[in-house]
Amino acid sequence: MDTEEFRLYGKQMVDFMADYMHNIRNHRVLPQISPGYVRDLVPEQAPEEGEPWEEVFKDIQRVVLPGVVHWNSPRFHSYFPAGNSFPAICAEMLSGVFCNIGFSWSASPASTDLEMVMLDWLGKMVQLPQEFLFSSNGPGGGVVQSSASESTLMALLSAREKAISYVQSIKKDLSQGIILEKMVYYSSIEAHCSVEKAGLLSGLTCRLLPTDAAFSLQGDILQAAIDEDRTQGKIPFFVVGTLGTTNSCAFDNIEKLGEVCKKENLWFHIDAAYAGAAFICPEFRYLLNGVEYADSFLLCPAKWLLTNHDCCAMWVKDRENILKPFSIMHAYLKEDLEVETLNYRHWGIPCGRKFRSLKMWFVFRLFGVRGLQTYIRKHVRLAHEFENLARNDNRFEVLFPVVLGVVCFRLKGSEVQNEEMLRVINKRGKIALKSSRMRSHNLYFIRFVVCGKDTESEDIVFSWREISLAANNVLNPKVVGDKSETF
Repeated sequence: MDTEEFRLYGKQMVDFMADYMHNIRNHRVLPQISPGYVRDLVPEQAPEEGEPWEEVFKDIQRVVLPGVVHWNSPRFHSYFPAGNSFPAICAEMLSGVFCNIGFSWSASPASTDLEMVMLDWLGKMVQLPQEFLFSSNGPGGGVVQSSASESTLMALLSAREKAISYVQSIKKDLSQGIILEKMVYYSSIEAHCSVEKAGLLSGLTCRLLPTDAAFSLQGDILQAAIDEDRTQGKIPFFVVGTLGTTNSCAFDNIEKLGEVCKKENLWFHIDAAYAGAAFICPEFRYLLNGVEYADSFLLCPAKWLLTNHDCCAMWVKDRENILKPFSIMHAYLKEDLEVETLNYRHWGIPCGRKFRSLKMWFVFRLFGVRGLQTYIRKHVRLAHEFENLARNDNRFEVLFPVVLGVVCFRLKGSEVQNEEMLRVINKRGKIALKSSRMRSHNLYFIRFVVCGKDTESEDIVFSWREISLAANNVLNPKVVGDKSETF
């Protein structure tokens, strides 16, 4: 493909993408394929000679689209939003053209400098304390990681190294191996699975703590666990507080958790991957009260700020806690401006990095803060619209307060009936829902999340109709019979 062909075929691809986004409601949300379906549609090995573009383009429809889950459909209500918008897509295209591998400032000055500015912009949008911002000229700062999982792992590893140095400064006879065996960190039992996975990857012990009736981790529970572990000779060092849990969008009491962490000299990490975007709205900012106690904080623009994956914003109060233990200097990485510049390869697991800050820059400028606030408020309003539909149907119950865009509901029946209702809904594939279970209460329920950028009231009504019909199918099987595919 030469330059002129790229002009032609690139425009064809943009037209395809625009048509796809414009007509996304016409797609069945969930695919009707079986595992391994692609093997039946493509050759067993790569072609010896290059194929014409027309054949490749044609196979998007034949091979790819049948297996796509349409995450940006207005009727996709599973997991959390997969942030997407035309400005972000344009930025992704430009990033692909530049193909900068921004492991150091000199390798890509624009991506490094823009990333620093974007993390300050977003930090100011959610009113983070000044210590987290580069513009404070202090030790803090932000970075774009690939995901919340990677951000939490980096925070955990940084806290581990800081704690080991501290313990060895007091007890010089303790080896690193013995300290590692004694180290323990804490989170709510309702925290995201990545918190536990970070422990598996790092070889550290994670202790999951019970929550209160609102599924919130409280300071007294954390304090009791720390006291118990210290009496057993363990070394507490790290705490994860969650704002907007994946299960139910619950909020840990970060003010009380932060007070305990400050008292006990523990690293406090706050995971606000989904809910953090809402804090740009003044009416939701109170949920972030207590962030001043945090050593690190994350939110994902790739979830609820129209900035497509991968893009997770992470801030630390003291970047030396990351730079000191994880900086490796080989001759081929030596910089003339090493001291004067910031090199993001020290801030994360990979050395190479994409130009991800372009997406944030395009989105923030083209939507503006007010546009993003309007988008989030609309999703919250639609979630309450769905909540009202569920509450007004006496067959259903809404289990938890609806704060943002997540509604947890279920049939007032058995778990088997709820599972069957969800199976019928997803088998039809016109909407997509996901179940979950509160680990602390063994309670099964269904999550309804407003995800699509272009979701409207008509989509909420459509989705409720699908749910209501599926409930009829489950509760009145003698009437509906086996016609779940046609009702």
